[in-house]
Amino acid sequence: MLIGVIIACEIGFWVFLLAGLSARYLLRRKRLSGVLLALAPAVDLVLLVATVLDLRGGGAASTPHALAAVYLGVSVGFGHRMLRWADERFAHRFAGGPAPATKPRYGAAHAAAERSAWFAHLRAWAVGCALLGLAIVAIGDANRTEVLLNTARLWTLVLVIDGIISWSYTVRPKAAPRGT
Repeated sequence: MLIGVIIACEIGFWVFLLAGLSARYLLRRKRLSGVLLALAPAVDLVLLVATVLDLRGGGAASTPHALAAVYLGVSVGFGHRMLRWADERFAHRFAGGPAPATKPRYGAAHAAAERSAWFAHLRAWAVGCALLGLAIVAIGDANRTEVLLNTARLWTLVLVIDGIISWSYTVRPKAAPRGT
Protein backbone atom coordinates (compact mmCIF):
# COMPACT_ATOMS: atom_id res chain seq x y z
CA MET A 1 0.00 0.00 0.00
CA LEU A 2 2.80 2.43 0.84
CA ILE A 3 4.28 2.09 -2.65
CA GLY A 4 0.93 3.28 -4.02
CA VAL A 5 1.02 6.29 -1.69
CA ILE A 6 4.57 7.12 -2.84
CA ILE A 7 3.48 6.94 -6.49
CA ALA A 8 0.36 9.02 -5.78
CA CYS A 9 2.45 11.65 -3.98
CA GLU A 10 4.91 11.87 -6.87
CA ILE A 11 2.04 12.28 -9.33
CA GLY A 12 0.40 14.81 -7.00
CA PHE A 13 3.62 16.83 -6.80
CA TRP A 14 3.83 17.16 -10.58
CA VAL A 15 0.08 17.83 -10.96
CA PHE A 16 0.22 20.69 -8.45
CA LEU A 17 3.43 22.01 -9.99
CA LEU A 18 2.02 22.04 -13.52
CA ALA A 19 -1.33 23.43 -12.32
CA GLY A 20 0.49 26.20 -10.44
CA LEU A 21 2.63 27.12 -13.41
CA SER A 22 -0.40 27.02 -15.71
CA ALA A 23 -2.27 29.36 -13.37
CA ARG A 24 0.72 31.71 -13.27
CA TYR A 25 1.62 31.86 -16.95
CA LEU A 26 -1.51 30.85 -18.86
CA LEU A 27 -4.29 32.22 -16.65
CA ARG A 28 -2.24 35.08 -15.12
CA ARG A 29 -3.63 34.23 -11.66
CA LYS A 30 -0.71 34.78 -9.30
CA ARG A 31 -2.57 34.12 -6.05
CA LEU A 32 -4.04 30.84 -7.33
CA SER A 33 -0.60 29.94 -8.67
CA GLY A 34 0.96 30.51 -5.26
CA VAL A 35 -1.59 28.28 -3.55
CA LEU A 36 -1.16 25.48 -6.08
CA LEU A 37 2.64 25.70 -5.97
CA ALA A 38 2.55 25.60 -2.16
CA LEU A 39 0.51 22.40 -2.36
CA ALA A 40 3.22 20.67 -4.43
CA PRO A 41 5.62 20.14 -1.50
CA ALA A 42 2.69 19.84 0.93
CA VAL A 43 1.92 16.50 -0.73
CA ASP A 44 4.97 15.22 1.15
CA LEU A 45 3.06 15.58 4.41
CA VAL A 46 0.58 13.00 3.14
CA LEU A 47 3.42 10.56 2.57
CA LEU A 48 4.93 11.29 5.97
CA VAL A 49 1.62 10.69 7.75
CA ALA A 50 0.94 7.50 5.75
CA THR A 51 4.41 6.16 6.59
CA VAL A 52 4.08 6.92 10.30
CA LEU A 53 0.64 5.32 10.44
CA ASP A 54 1.90 2.25 8.62
CA LEU A 55 4.87 1.86 10.97
CA ARG A 56 2.68 2.38 14.04
CA GLY A 57 0.74 -0.68 12.91
CA GLY A 58 3.54 -2.79 14.38
CA GLY A 59 4.95 -4.49 11.30
CA ALA A 60 8.59 -4.62 10.32
CA ALA A 61 9.96 -1.64 8.43
CA SER A 62 10.33 -2.55 4.78
CA THR A 63 11.75 -1.23 1.55
CA PRO A 64 8.70 1.01 0.92
CA HIS A 65 9.30 2.68 4.30
CA ALA A 66 12.92 3.30 3.36
CA LEU A 67 11.85 4.61 -0.06
CA ALA A 68 9.42 6.99 1.62
CA ALA A 69 12.27 8.46 3.69
CA VAL A 70 14.47 8.74 0.60
CA TYR A 71 11.62 10.35 -1.35
CA LEU A 72 10.99 12.91 1.40
CA GLY A 73 14.71 13.68 1.67
CA VAL A 74 15.06 14.16 -2.08
CA SER A 75 11.95 16.32 -2.10
CA VAL A 76 13.45 18.63 0.53
CA GLY A 77 16.98 18.56 -0.91
CA PHE A 78 16.09 18.99 -4.57
CA GLY A 79 12.52 20.35 -4.48
CA HIS A 80 13.44 24.01 -4.88
CA ARG A 81 15.76 23.19 -7.78
CA MET A 82 13.02 21.17 -9.50
CA LEU A 83 10.51 23.98 -9.05
CA ARG A 84 12.95 26.55 -10.45
CA TRP A 85 13.85 24.24 -13.36
CA ALA A 86 10.19 23.75 -14.28
CA ASP A 87 9.37 27.44 -13.81
CA GLU A 88 12.15 28.59 -16.15
CA ARG A 89 11.07 26.20 -18.89
CA PHE A 90 7.36 26.93 -18.49
CA ALA A 91 7.95 30.70 -18.56
CA HIS A 92 10.07 30.34 -21.70
CA ARG A 93 7.61 28.07 -23.47
CA PHE A 94 4.32 29.74 -22.57
CA ALA A 95 5.07 33.30 -21.43
CA GLY A 96 7.87 34.52 -23.68
CA GLY A 97 10.43 34.33 -20.91
CA PRO A 98 14.14 34.03 -21.60
CA ALA A 99 15.57 30.69 -22.62
CA PRO A 100 16.77 28.70 -19.62
CA ALA A 101 20.49 28.95 -19.06
CA THR A 102 22.39 25.85 -20.01
CA LYS A 103 24.38 24.04 -17.36
CA PRO A 104 28.05 25.04 -17.53
CA ARG A 105 30.13 22.23 -18.97
CA TYR A 106 33.68 23.40 -18.30
CA GLY A 107 35.91 25.31 -15.93
CA ALA A 108 35.15 26.97 -12.61
CA ALA A 109 31.46 27.47 -13.44
CA HIS A 110 31.06 23.72 -14.03
CA ALA A 111 32.85 22.99 -10.76
CA ALA A 112 30.55 25.39 -8.89
CA ALA A 113 27.46 23.77 -10.43
CA GLU A 114 28.71 20.32 -9.40
CA ARG A 115 29.35 21.49 -5.83
CA SER A 116 25.89 23.07 -5.69
CA ALA A 117 24.28 19.82 -6.83
CA TRP A 118 26.28 17.89 -4.25
CA PHE A 119 25.11 20.23 -1.48
CA ALA A 120 21.52 19.58 -2.58
CA HIS A 121 22.30 15.85 -2.38
CA LEU A 122 23.79 16.40 1.09
CA ARG A 123 20.58 18.14 2.23
CA ALA A 124 18.49 15.29 0.80
CA TRP A 125 20.70 12.72 2.54
CA ALA A 126 20.56 14.59 5.86
CA VAL A 127 16.76 14.80 5.85
CA GLY A 128 16.29 11.24 4.57
CA CYS A 129 18.75 9.71 7.01
CA ALA A 130 17.26 11.74 9.88
CA LEU A 131 13.86 10.24 9.02
CA LEU A 132 15.37 6.77 8.77
CA GLY A 133 17.09 7.29 12.11
CA LEU A 134 13.90 8.54 13.77
CA ALA A 135 12.04 5.47 12.53
CA ILE A 136 14.81 3.18 13.81
CA VAL A 137 14.72 4.83 17.25
CA ALA A 138 10.91 4.94 17.37
CA ILE A 139 10.57 1.26 16.51
CA GLY A 140 13.43 0.29 18.80
CA ASP A 141 13.94 -3.20 17.39
CA ALA A 142 17.01 -3.85 15.24
CA ASN A 143 15.42 -6.88 13.61
CA ARG A 144 12.42 -4.83 12.43
CA THR A 145 14.51 -1.89 11.16
CA GLU A 146 17.41 -3.59 9.40
CA VAL A 147 16.27 -2.42 5.95
CA LEU A 148 16.21 1.19 7.16
CA LEU A 149 19.77 1.01 8.47
CA ASN A 150 20.96 -0.68 5.27
CA THR A 151 19.31 2.06 3.20
CA ALA A 152 21.10 4.75 5.22
CA ARG A 153 24.42 2.94 4.77
CA LEU A 154 23.94 2.57 1.01
CA TRP A 155 22.86 6.20 0.63
CA THR A 156 25.90 7.32 2.62
CA LEU A 157 28.15 5.41 0.23
CA VAL A 158 26.40 6.99 -2.78
CA LEU A 159 26.78 10.45 -1.19
CA VAL A 160 30.51 9.91 -0.63
CA ILE A 161 31.03 8.74 -4.23
CA ASP A 162 29.00 11.67 -5.53
CA GLY A 163 31.07 14.01 -3.34
CA ILE A 164 34.36 12.63 -4.64
CA ILE A 165 33.23 13.08 -8.23
CA SER A 166 31.63 16.50 -7.67
CA TRP A 167 34.52 17.96 -5.70
CA SER A 168 37.09 16.54 -8.12
CA TYR A 169 36.03 19.24 -10.58
CA THR A 170 37.03 21.84 -7.99
CA VAL A 171 40.49 20.31 -7.65
CA ARG A 172 40.86 19.73 -11.38
CA PRO A 173 38.32 21.71 -13.43
CA LYS A 174 37.06 20.13 -16.61
CA ALA A 175 38.80 21.83 -19.52
CA ALA A 176 36.96 22.85 -22.65
CA PRO A 177 37.90 20.95 -25.79
CA ARG A 178 40.37 22.73 -28.02
CA GLY A 179 38.79 24.97 -30.60
CA THR A 180 35.73 25.89 -28.54
